[in-house]
Amino acid sequence: MSFSLAIGADHAGFTYKSAVVDWLSEQERIIDFGPNSAEAVDYPDYAHKVAEAVEKGHAKFGVLFCGSGNGVAMTANKHQGIRAALCWTPELAGLARQHNNANVLCIPARFVSLDETKKMIEVFLGTHFEGGRHERRVDKISC
Repeated sequence: MSFSLAIGADHAGFTYKSAVVDWLSEQERIIDFGPNSAEAVDYPDYAHKVAEAVEKGHAKFGVLFCGSGNGVAMTANKHQGIRAALCWTPELAGLARQHNNANVLCIPARFVSLDETKKMIEVFLGTHFEGGRHERRVDKISC
C-alpha cells in the first residue's frame, strides 16, 4: 500500500508534526514515523525512516521537522533518491518542487509558525515539477 505522505520529526518538531498529522489525515494518506511524544530523540532515526519510505516508493512525499530543519535535511539527503529541501516560506517550498523536484520538505519548527508550516505544506504538495531546463540540473544532483 502506498501513502501520499511520510512524516517524521524529532522532539523539537513533535508538536508541529502532531498538528499536521491531525490536519492532513482526512485529506492525505499519511504514514507517521513518530516520535509519539516530546521526549528527547535523535532526529536521524526519524529522518532515515521518512527518506526510506519516499525512496522506496511507499510514500510520494515526505515532511520532516526538527528545531532548525538542518539536521533532518542533511540526514534525508544522504539517501540517493531523496531531494530534501529546507524551507521557511511557502515561496521556497514551491520553488523546491518547481525547480528542484524536491520530494521531502524539511521545516524548522523553532523558526516558523504553525500557520506558515501549513501553507508551506499546501504549496509543496500542490506544486508540480517544471521539468525542462530544470530536469537537466536535477539529473546532475545524485553522485
